Amino acid sequence: MTSEPLIRLGVFVCALGLLLALERLVPWRRGPLGARRWFPNLGLAALGSVLVRFTVPAAAVGAAAWAEAQGYGVFPALGAPGWVAVPLSMVLLDLLIYWQHRWTHTIPALWRLHRVHHADPELDATTGLRFHPVEILLSMALKMAAVVALGAPAVAVLAFEVVLNATAMFNHAAIRLPPGLERWLRLVVVTPEMHRTHHSEIRAETDSCYGFCLPWWDRLFGSYRAAPAAGEAVVIGVEGWRGQEQQRLDRLLLQPARSAP
Repeated sequence: MTSEPLIRLGVFVCALGLLLALERLVPWRRGPLGARRWFPNLGLAALGSVLVRFTVPAAAVGAAAWAEAQGYGVFPALGAPGWVAVPLSMVLLDLLIYWQHRWTHTIPALWRLHRVHHADPELDATTGLRFHPVEILLSMALKMAAVVALGAPAVAVLAFEVVLNATAMFNHAAIRLPPGLERWLRLVVVTPEMHRTHHSEIRAETDSCYGFCLPWWDRLFGSYRAAPAAGEAVVIGVEGWRGQEQQRLDRLLLQPARSAP
């Protein structure tokens, strides 16, 4: 899919720009957002993209196109039409990402990588891009295996990755939604208020609300919490890792190998 990079970049730039603007217009809580965090957060995302492109250039969309051409996977074996395979692939991939996220909280070595994401002392749209490059690569490897096993259509994989990227930025955004809209939206997508619970410093709240796109899995598997107990006063981040010096790009890259200061 030769237009894939342009589609990704276009949606990314538009979504990020819109969300950063909304954070100024309808902020979640008073107080300046630390724009100094944007460089390391976006730097991690850029390094992760470069690592994936150099390691597995075809990535998940390429793996799906290859499996499609070979006729591999569950959907081709069942003769599933596109109108079934495309939406079902997207739902199943979202379920996979839910469980991948839970594993990063329960497996110590994976938590060290994922802790980089949680160590952000504030939340905004750029937090949704803040993942260690090695975690990004491992996630891509898992998705590639899944799309080949499913025989997921390439268009479904591209659509899923674009939607996942946009919703990850949305549910980390420091915006306040009208209560009625918030209640309606959380029936179909993970909202900012719902995901703030996951970034609480309280471990019981951190280990909840694992969804990035669809909210159904948290309800189904018992990890749903409506909002942080402290409400707007919730403390964001991981104790010991909130310091400004810990937010430098080089420190974030080395953080998985370090113990708490």
